[in-house]
Amino acid sequence: MQELSERVAVITGGAGGIGRAMAERFAAEGTKLVLADIEEAVLDETVDQLRSKGASVVGVPTDVADVAQVESLAARALSEFGGVHIVANNAGVGGGPVIGTPLAVWEWVFGVNVWGVVNGCNTFLPILLEQNEGHIINTASLAGLGGVPGLGTYCASKFAVVGLSESLHHELSMLGSAVRVSVLCPGFVRTRIHESDRNMPADVAAVADTPGALLMADLAKAAVEAGISVDVVAEAVYSAVVEERFYVLTHQQAATGTTEARIAWMVDGQPPVMDLEAVTKPL
Repeated sequence: MQELSERVAVITGGAGGIGRAMAERFAAEGTKLVLADIEEAVLDETVDQLRSKGASVVGVPTDVADVAQVESLAARALSEFGGVHIVANNAGVGGGPVIGTPLAVWEWVFGVNVWGVVNGCNTFLPILLEQNEGHIINTASLAGLGGVPGLGTYCASKFAVVGLSESLHHELSMLGSAVRVSVLCPGFVRTRIHESDRNMPADVAAVADTPGALLMADLAKAAVEAGISVDVVAEAVYSAVVEERFYVLTHQQAATGTTEARIAWMVDGQPPVMDLEAVTKPL
Protein backbone atom coordinates (compact mmCIF):
# COMPACT_ATOMS: atom_id res chain seq x y z
CA MET A 1 0.00 0.00 0.00
CA GLN A 2 1.96 2.96 -1.27
CA GLU A 3 -0.44 5.79 -0.45
CA LEU A 4 -1.51 6.14 3.17
CA SER A 5 -3.00 9.64 3.04
CA GLU A 6 -6.76 9.59 3.71
CA ARG A 7 -6.63 5.86 4.43
CA VAL A 8 -8.12 4.58 7.70
CA ALA A 9 -6.08 2.63 10.24
CA VAL A 10 -7.57 0.73 13.18
CA ILE A 11 -5.02 0.08 15.93
CA THR A 12 -5.75 -1.99 19.02
CA GLY A 13 -3.66 -1.30 22.09
CA GLY A 14 -3.45 2.13 20.50
CA ALA A 15 -3.24 4.30 23.62
CA GLY A 16 0.37 3.52 24.48
CA GLY A 17 3.59 1.78 23.60
CA ILE A 18 3.96 0.39 20.11
CA GLY A 19 0.32 1.07 19.27
CA ARG A 20 0.57 4.76 20.00
CA ALA A 21 3.87 5.03 18.11
CA MET A 22 2.18 3.38 15.10
CA ALA A 23 -0.65 5.89 15.36
CA GLU A 24 1.74 8.83 15.36
CA ARG A 25 3.69 7.43 12.40
CA PHE A 26 0.58 6.79 10.31
CA ALA A 27 -0.88 10.18 11.27
CA ALA A 28 2.25 11.82 9.89
CA GLU A 29 1.25 10.36 6.50
CA GLY A 30 -2.30 11.74 6.74
CA THR A 31 -3.88 8.45 7.78
CA LYS A 32 -7.15 8.66 9.72
CA LEU A 33 -7.04 6.76 12.99
CA VAL A 34 -9.39 4.59 15.02
CA LEU A 35 -7.65 3.72 18.27
CA ALA A 36 -8.86 0.93 20.54
CA ASP A 37 -7.66 0.32 24.07
CA ILE A 38 -8.97 -1.14 27.31
CA GLU A 39 -7.59 1.80 29.34
CA GLU A 40 -10.20 4.49 28.73
CA ALA A 41 -8.51 7.40 30.49
CA VAL A 42 -5.21 6.85 28.69
CA LEU A 43 -7.07 6.40 25.41
CA ASP A 44 -8.87 9.74 25.84
CA GLU A 45 -5.58 11.46 26.62
CA THR A 46 -3.90 9.93 23.54
CA VAL A 47 -6.76 10.95 21.26
CA ASP A 48 -6.68 14.52 22.59
CA GLN A 49 -2.92 14.79 22.09
CA LEU A 50 -3.05 13.44 18.55
CA ARG A 51 -5.91 15.76 17.65
CA SER A 52 -3.91 18.71 18.99
CA LYS A 53 -1.26 17.80 16.41
CA GLY A 54 -3.83 17.81 13.61
CA ALA A 55 -4.62 14.08 13.37
CA SER A 56 -8.09 12.85 12.45
CA VAL A 57 -8.68 10.31 15.20
CA VAL A 58 -11.36 8.67 17.34
CA GLY A 59 -10.95 6.42 20.35
CA VAL A 60 -13.06 3.37 21.07
CA PRO A 61 -12.72 1.61 24.44
CA THR A 62 -12.33 -2.06 23.51
CA ASP A 63 -11.55 -5.39 25.13
CA VAL A 64 -10.17 -7.31 22.15
CA ALA A 65 -10.91 -10.65 23.84
CA ASP A 66 -14.63 -9.84 23.45
CA VAL A 67 -15.66 -10.33 19.80
CA ALA A 68 -18.78 -8.20 20.26
CA GLN A 69 -16.60 -5.25 21.27
CA VAL A 70 -14.31 -5.79 18.27
CA GLU A 71 -17.36 -5.85 15.99
CA SER A 72 -18.49 -2.58 17.56
CA LEU A 73 -15.02 -1.19 16.89
CA ALA A 74 -15.36 -2.03 13.20
CA ALA A 75 -18.83 -0.51 13.06
CA ARG A 76 -17.51 2.71 14.62
CA ALA A 77 -14.64 2.90 12.12
CA LEU A 78 -17.07 2.52 9.21
CA SER A 79 -19.57 5.02 10.58
CA GLU A 80 -16.87 7.57 11.44
CA PHE A 81 -14.68 7.37 8.34
CA GLY A 82 -16.54 5.21 5.83
CA GLY A 83 -13.88 2.54 5.46
CA VAL A 84 -10.96 0.58 6.88
CA HIS A 85 -7.64 -0.02 5.11
CA ILE A 86 -5.08 -0.89 7.80
CA VAL A 87 -5.79 -3.10 10.81
CA ALA A 88 -3.13 -3.45 13.50
CA ASN A 89 -4.02 -6.27 15.88
CA ASN A 90 -1.54 -4.97 18.40
CA ALA A 91 -3.07 -5.25 21.89
CA GLY A 92 -1.07 -7.64 24.03
CA VAL A 93 -0.16 -8.66 27.57
CA GLY A 94 2.75 -10.48 29.15
CA GLY A 95 2.72 -13.86 30.85
CA GLY A 96 4.69 -16.10 33.14
CA PRO A 97 6.37 -19.51 33.02
CA VAL A 98 4.88 -22.82 31.96
CA ILE A 99 5.61 -24.25 35.41
CA GLY A 100 3.27 -22.91 38.04
CA THR A 101 1.21 -20.43 36.02
CA PRO A 102 -2.48 -20.81 36.96
CA LEU A 103 -4.96 -21.70 34.22
CA ALA A 104 -6.78 -18.41 34.79
CA VAL A 105 -3.64 -16.54 33.73
CA TRP A 106 -3.20 -18.75 30.66
CA GLU A 107 -6.79 -18.00 29.66
CA TRP A 108 -6.32 -14.26 30.13
CA VAL A 109 -3.07 -14.16 28.13
CA PHE A 110 -4.56 -16.21 25.29
CA GLY A 111 -7.76 -14.17 25.40
CA VAL A 112 -5.88 -10.98 24.62
CA ASN A 113 -2.86 -12.17 22.62
CA VAL A 114 -4.49 -14.89 20.53
CA TRP A 115 -8.26 -14.37 20.56
CA GLY A 116 -7.69 -10.64 20.19
CA VAL A 117 -5.90 -11.30 16.90
CA VAL A 118 -8.46 -13.91 15.83
CA ASN A 119 -11.32 -11.52 16.57
CA GLY A 120 -9.59 -8.72 14.69
CA CYS A 121 -8.95 -10.89 11.63
CA ASN A 122 -12.42 -12.44 11.57
CA THR A 123 -14.09 -9.06 11.96
CA PHE A 124 -12.06 -6.94 9.55
CA LEU A 125 -10.98 -9.43 6.86
CA PRO A 126 -14.43 -9.54 5.20
CA ILE A 127 -14.28 -5.75 4.82
CA LEU A 128 -10.78 -5.80 3.33
CA LEU A 129 -11.50 -8.78 1.07
CA GLU A 130 -14.66 -7.21 -0.33
CA GLN A 131 -12.81 -4.03 -1.31
CA ASN A 132 -9.73 -6.09 -2.33
CA GLU A 133 -7.48 -3.64 -0.59
CA GLY A 134 -5.92 -3.41 2.83
CA HIS A 135 -3.19 -4.52 5.17
CA ILE A 136 -3.33 -6.41 8.47
CA ILE A 137 -0.48 -6.15 10.96
CA ASN A 138 -0.45 -8.78 13.71
CA THR A 139 1.85 -8.06 16.63
CA ALA A 140 3.78 -11.16 17.70
CA SER A 141 7.31 -11.11 19.17
CA LEU A 142 10.73 -12.67 18.95
CA ALA A 143 9.18 -14.85 21.67
CA GLY A 144 6.98 -16.20 18.88
CA LEU A 145 10.06 -17.49 17.05
CA GLY A 146 11.74 -19.32 19.93
CA GLY A 147 10.85 -20.48 23.39
CA VAL A 148 12.14 -18.43 26.32
CA PRO A 149 12.42 -19.74 29.91
CA GLY A 150 9.98 -18.09 32.29
CA LEU A 151 7.77 -16.71 29.52
CA GLY A 152 6.03 -19.87 28.37
CA THR A 153 2.51 -18.45 28.37
CA TYR A 154 3.62 -15.41 26.39
CA CYS A 155 5.74 -17.45 23.97
CA ALA A 156 2.92 -19.89 23.30
CA SER A 157 0.52 -17.06 22.50
CA LYS A 158 2.99 -15.33 20.19
CA PHE A 159 3.88 -18.58 18.40
CA ALA A 160 0.15 -18.84 17.67
CA VAL A 161 0.12 -15.33 16.18
CA VAL A 162 3.06 -16.12 13.91
CA GLY A 163 1.43 -19.36 12.71
CA LEU A 164 -1.91 -17.68 12.14
CA SER A 165 -0.26 -14.86 10.20
CA GLU A 166 1.80 -17.18 7.99
CA SER A 167 -1.32 -19.23 7.22
CA LEU A 168 -3.28 -16.06 6.42
CA HIS A 169 -0.53 -14.92 4.05
CA HIS A 170 -0.73 -18.21 2.13
CA GLU A 171 -4.54 -18.12 2.04
CA LEU A 172 -4.57 -14.57 0.66
CA SER A 173 -1.98 -15.58 -1.93
CA MET A 174 -4.04 -18.59 -3.03
CA LEU A 175 -7.09 -16.35 -3.41
CA GLY A 176 -5.13 -13.90 -5.53
CA SER A 177 -6.19 -11.15 -3.12
CA ALA A 178 -4.55 -7.74 -2.99
CA VAL A 179 -4.97 -7.72 0.79
CA ARG A 180 -1.66 -8.11 2.61
CA VAL A 181 -0.59 -9.24 6.07
CA SER A 182 2.51 -8.59 8.14
CA VAL A 183 3.63 -10.11 11.42
CA LEU A 184 5.61 -7.90 13.78
CA CYS A 185 8.25 -9.77 15.80
CA PRO A 186 10.22 -7.26 17.86
CA GLY A 187 12.68 -8.02 20.61
CA PHE A 188 12.55 -6.01 23.82
CA VAL A 189 11.00 -2.57 23.36
CA ARG A 190 10.58 0.19 25.94
CA THR A 191 6.87 -0.27 26.66
CA ARG A 192 4.78 -1.16 29.72
CA ILE A 193 4.33 -4.82 28.70
CA HIS A 194 5.98 -5.86 31.97
CA GLU A 195 3.17 -4.03 33.78
CA SER A 196 0.39 -5.93 32.03
CA ASP A 197 -1.14 -6.90 35.35
CA ARG A 198 -2.51 -3.35 35.62
CA ASN A 199 -5.28 -4.49 33.25
CA MET A 200 -5.68 -7.98 34.66
CA PRO A 201 -9.22 -8.86 35.83
CA ALA A 202 -9.48 -9.00 39.61
CA ASP A 203 -10.24 -12.71 39.73
CA VAL A 204 -7.15 -13.45 37.64
CA ALA A 205 -4.92 -11.08 39.60
CA ALA A 206 -5.92 -12.91 42.78
CA VAL A 207 -4.08 -16.04 41.64
CA ALA A 208 -1.39 -14.51 39.45
CA ASP A 209 1.36 -13.66 41.94
CA THR A 210 3.22 -16.96 41.90
CA PRO A 211 6.95 -16.95 42.85
CA GLY A 212 7.95 -17.73 39.24
CA ALA A 213 5.81 -14.93 37.84
CA LEU A 214 7.22 -12.37 40.29
CA LEU A 215 10.80 -13.36 39.48
CA MET A 216 10.24 -13.13 35.72
CA ALA A 217 8.46 -9.79 36.11
CA ASP A 218 11.64 -8.32 37.62
CA LEU A 219 13.80 -9.79 34.85
CA ALA A 220 11.38 -8.63 32.15
CA LYS A 221 11.34 -5.10 33.58
CA ALA A 222 15.13 -4.86 33.34
CA ALA A 223 15.17 -6.24 29.79
CA VAL A 224 12.35 -4.00 28.58
CA GLU A 225 13.95 -0.88 30.03
CA ALA A 226 17.14 -1.73 28.08
CA GLY A 227 15.17 -2.21 24.86
CA ILE A 228 14.70 -0.08 21.77
CA SER A 229 12.39 2.90 21.30
CA VAL A 230 8.81 2.38 20.15
CA ASP A 231 9.53 4.85 17.36
CA VAL A 232 11.98 2.38 15.80
CA VAL A 233 9.26 -0.26 15.76
CA ALA A 234 6.66 2.11 14.31
CA GLU A 235 9.00 3.07 11.48
CA ALA A 236 9.60 -0.59 10.69
CA VAL A 237 5.84 -1.23 10.58
CA TYR A 238 5.27 1.76 8.31
CA SER A 239 7.97 0.54 5.91
CA ALA A 240 6.51 -2.98 5.89
CA VAL A 241 3.08 -1.65 4.93
CA VAL A 242 4.44 0.54 2.14
CA GLU A 243 6.73 -2.22 0.85
CA GLU A 244 4.14 -4.99 1.47
CA ARG A 245 6.62 -7.03 3.52
CA PHE A 246 5.46 -9.96 5.66
CA TYR A 247 8.02 -10.22 8.46
CA VAL A 248 8.70 -7.04 10.44
CA LEU A 249 11.93 -7.69 12.33
CA THR A 250 13.40 -4.92 14.44
CA HIS A 251 16.12 -7.27 15.70
CA GLN A 252 17.08 -9.02 12.49
CA GLN A 253 20.14 -10.91 13.72
CA ALA A 254 18.39 -12.13 16.86
CA ALA A 255 15.39 -13.28 14.81
CA THR A 256 17.41 -15.19 12.23
CA GLY A 257 19.77 -16.48 14.91
CA THR A 258 16.83 -17.89 16.87
CA THR A 259 15.60 -19.69 13.77
CA GLU A 260 19.05 -21.02 12.91
CA ALA A 261 19.47 -22.25 16.49
CA ARG A 262 16.23 -24.21 16.22
CA ILE A 263 17.41 -25.86 13.01
CA ALA A 264 20.68 -26.82 14.70
CA TRP A 265 18.72 -28.19 17.65
CA MET A 266 16.62 -30.30 15.27
CA VAL A 267 19.70 -31.66 13.54
CA ASP A 268 22.06 -32.48 16.41
CA GLY A 269 19.94 -32.16 19.52
CA GLN A 270 21.90 -29.32 21.15
CA PRO A 271 19.55 -26.75 22.71
CA PRO A 272 20.28 -23.07 22.05
CA VAL A 273 21.71 -20.78 24.72
CA MET A 274 19.51 -17.82 25.64
CA ASP A 275 21.07 -14.39 24.98
CA LEU A 276 18.71 -11.71 26.36
CA GLU A 277 21.13 -8.89 25.51
CA ALA A 278 20.79 -9.72 21.82
CA VAL A 279 17.09 -8.91 21.88
CA THR A 280 17.43 -5.51 23.52
CA LYS A 281 19.35 -3.90 20.66
CA PRO A 282 18.36 -3.56 16.99
CA LEU A 283 20.80 -5.32 14.68
